[in-house]
This record gives sequence, C-alpha cells and structure tokens, in this order.
Amino acid sequence: MASDMGIDGSGTIALLEDLVRIPSHAGLERQEERVVEALEAFLAKAGLACERVEVAPGRPNLYCTLRARRPGRHLVLHGHTDTVPLNEGDPGDGFSARIKDGRMYGRGTSDMKGGLAAMAGAMAALKRTGALERGRVTLAAVIDEEMRSLGTEAMVQAGFAADGAIVGEPTSNTLCLGHKGLEWFDIRFAGRAAHGGTPEAGLSAISAAARFVRIVEEEYVPALKARPHPMLGPATINFGTVRGGDGPSTVAASCRLTADRRLLPGESYASVCRELDRYLARIEADMPGLRTGVRRVTGGMATLEHLALMTGAEHPLSQSVLSACRAVTGQPDRVGVFPAWTDGSLLANFGGIPSVVLGPGEVSQSHGPHESVDLEHVTRAAAIYAASAVAYGAG
Repeated sequence: MASDMGIDGSGTIALLEDLVRIPSHAGLERQEERVVEALEAFLAKAGLACERVEVAPGRPNLYCTLRARRPGRHLVLHGHTDTVPLNEGDPGDGFSARIKDGRMYGRGTSDMKGGLAAMAGAMAALKRTGALERGRVTLAAVIDEEMRSLGTEAMVQAGFAADGAIVGEPTSNTLCLGHKGLEWFDIRFAGRAAHGGTPEAGLSAISAAARFVRIVEEEYVPALKARPHPMLGPATINFGTVRGGDGPSTVAASCRLTADRRLLPGESYASVCRELDRYLARIEADMPGLRTGVRRVTGGMATLEHLALMTGAEHPLSQSVLSACRAVTGQPDRVGVFPAWTDGSLLANFGGIPSVVLGPGEVSQSHGPHESVDLEHVTRAAAIYAASAVAYGAG
C-alpha cells in the first residue's frame, strides 16, 4: 500500500466488531440508536464532536464534522446505520462478527457497517494527523436506508449543504460513478365478476393483466434495450408479484401486479407512468368496461423519487477520489457503476450534492446468511476516504 493515511487499522476493525454485534434491522425498537452510540463513542475518543438529529423517536442521524484551518471544499462521507434482518430459516453467522482468514462474518459486515467503520476510522486519522489542511469533512451516519431512506430524506429536506459526497456502499473499493434509479409500480386491473360456468358474462382482470405482461415483454422490454445508457446499460422492468381473483369458479374482478422499474438518467416516475399508461389504454380499448391504473407501491419508499445517479468521471469529486485510490493502492484507475440504488441519488438529485459510491465489501456478499467483508479492504477504504477528503478539500 502506497499510503495508509495514518489509519489505526486495529481500532477501525474493533469498531466494526462492535457495530456488527449490535442488531439494527427493521422491527427493533429504537432501531439504530445503539449503533449511533458506538460510533459516537469512537469519534469522541478521537477528539471529535458529534451531533445527533432525531428523525423518528429513538432513531437519530449522526453528524461529525472536522474543519481545517483554511477554506476549501466540503466532503461528506455518507453511510447508513441500519441493516436488513437475518435470513429467515438460516441465520448464518448472525451478529457474531467472527473473524476467519482475514474476513469478518455477520450481518452488516458488507452492507454497510464495514463502510461506516472505515469512514469513522478516516475521521479519527484526519483528526490525529492534521492531514486535512483545507476544507471540511463530515461523517453522516443515517437511518433507514434499507427501508424508506428516512434518514437521508430528512438530511436533504433540512437543507444540508456540501460540495460532494462519497456513499460507502460495497463496491470492492472501486469508484462507482452512479447507478440506475428505482421505482416500484402498483398496476391494477378492475374487471367484472361472474360465475365460472358462464365466463362470457364477466370480464377477467387476470386475463387483462396477462395481456399487459405479454405486451410489456414483447414490445416495452425491447424498446428499453434499444436505448441504453453508455455506462448503465438499458432500463429494466421486472414483475415481482401478481395477486387476483376470488377462486377457481369465479371470473376475477380484480388483479394487481407490482413491478420493479430501473430508471436511467432523464427518466422519472411520471415519465414511466406515461409509458405504461399507453399500453394499458390499448388493453382497455380491447376489453370494454375494464378499468386500469398505475401508482407507486405504498410503504416501500418515503416521499422523494428514487432517480438515477450519475457523476462524470471528470468531475472534481471523481478525480479527487481516483487520485486517493492511486495514492493508497498504487493501482491504475478503475471506475464502474453500482448495481443497486443508493441514498446518493437523494443527495445529488434533491440535495444538490454531487455523489459517488465507494466502499469495502461486495454486493454479492450482502444480505446473505454468511455475509462477510475482507478486513484489509476495510482499512484500505478508510485510507481512501481520508485521502479523498484531503484531495477534495484542497482542490
């Protein structure tokens, strides 16, 4: 490693052990509070002051800012304190934080308590070494990313301002310039019930939904593939659930599909609704009396749209992170895109904060019963975060 930026590797890994052993998934009272307490204690020991901002009862965001003596850019190190629950039927490594062959195992090691620990380690190193000569760096540890992104929505809606952000989701420490957007659509069909022995008296909502799925697969999916983004590829749509009807001998009066639609830059919830409505209108015309509708799935997201994120490779933020990666790893530049959605979208699209994604761990290791992270990658990420803050602040 060309530069370790003064990272205390053992202290950072000890913090990660503490974080992983604290459950912080949905369904727990005061879900993320104990994780915040552990982060706050670590940062306070390093001589850094923190601020808690309660988003929901017992569920605070945590902010910690380090200021250099000279003015410069303000970088945010952004991570979430919640995780998904253990896998039903196979808890795997649970919250053990066991270490074997250089990896730590347990829920949240990859997504994304490894990133959080690395960010806190970077903050402590910058405070101890005085390497931050210009600008500011803030660690923002937010709640609820795995559910509705309440923490980042609150952050954005409160007017939090910065010049750039690194979101610490697991990318194997590769700089990811962006990702697709994500919306969940609730598509409903209302027909007319009748006896199964006289189906001609009814209007099957299930048949209507089947026609819609066929049209989408035969026409809409090829159209999406024909207009790919140069880095993100094509937009996609996936039908995740179907529910309808009352029983085998009754013509279904209602049917409901839910769909996951991944968005490219320039697309929005409204633009996708217009596209889907055109296909639904054709089915209504072929089935007089049928009524259809499209709306957002309730409860899956808060209020802000989950738009795509894309920051240019030549943006000062991207260049600063790439220079930090070179300094820490000694490797040639690598850039990519992230396969999932992140809170970086909210920071960029609604907070006006250009954002990129970089963190230890791999998406393939996340959310499974044997989730794990390479501990060397955690300490390396901490060094990259610290070096990014120095480079971006000075720019």
